[in-house]
Amino acid sequence: MTFAATILTLYPEMFPGSLGISLAGRALDRGDWTCETVQIRDFATDRHRTVDDTPAGGGAGMVLKPDVIGSAIESVGEGRPVLAMTPRGKPITQARIREIAAGPGVAILCGRFEGFDERIFERYPQIEQVSLADIVLSGGEPAALAILDACIRLLPGVMGAPDSGVEESYENGLIEYPQYTRPQEWEGRTIPEVLRSGDHAKIAAWRKARSEEDTRLRRPDLWERYSGVRDQPASGARHEEPGRPGK
Repeated sequence: MTFAATILTLYPEMFPGSLGISLAGRALDRGDWTCETVQIRDFATDRHRTVDDTPAGGGAGMVLKPDVIGSAIESVGEGRPVLAMTPRGKPITQARIREIAAGPGVAILCGRFEGFDERIFERYPQIEQVSLADIVLSGGEPAALAILDACIRLLPGVMGAPDSGVEESYENGLIEYPQYTRPQEWEGRTIPEVLRSGDHAKIAAWRKARSEEDTRLRRPDLWERYSGVRDQPASGARHEEPGRPGK
């Protein structure tokens, strides 16, 4: 099955961009995924092809018009998730990326200026408002490229070995453990001895411990969620109140 990506944008020349090289580019050449762009301006109805207007209530900047955006959305067939890139959206997660990559594809609506007229999301509740991070970009296109890259690398055969992405950051709720390679010593710093021991059990334990410790220190938000899940009793476990014997 080919993963079909459609990007609704004012700047179609930005695609496939970096996705046309390396692993994603080879996958595109093989037909593992397709990249279609939709020029939002083509749906403007006035002779100036106007796509934006001043904010209602006043304020700086311009807002993308709902009639133009609505027509652009209507041009995209159903059956795939539709993401709208906006800093007002929910940060996308690796879990959601995996869900999207396992499906038929995705349509991504790229915001510009001061964003979208809110009525777009009232009219099309199926649109997922997502953000890449707690940052503001000039437009949604760089974020769309990043999201597509995250999806494409998970497509069968793109990364090579099927388990290539299993132990990476966010896959198990933690950031990844530190990586090392030759030379064994560099500027007085050596590869940790455990990684040179050949003892796979000890290596696995070290990697898990470092993932947990680094997540706890660097990403307390992830650690809070991970530790909460980890500390939950297994399904079907019995709960006993202190001082009371189980029945």
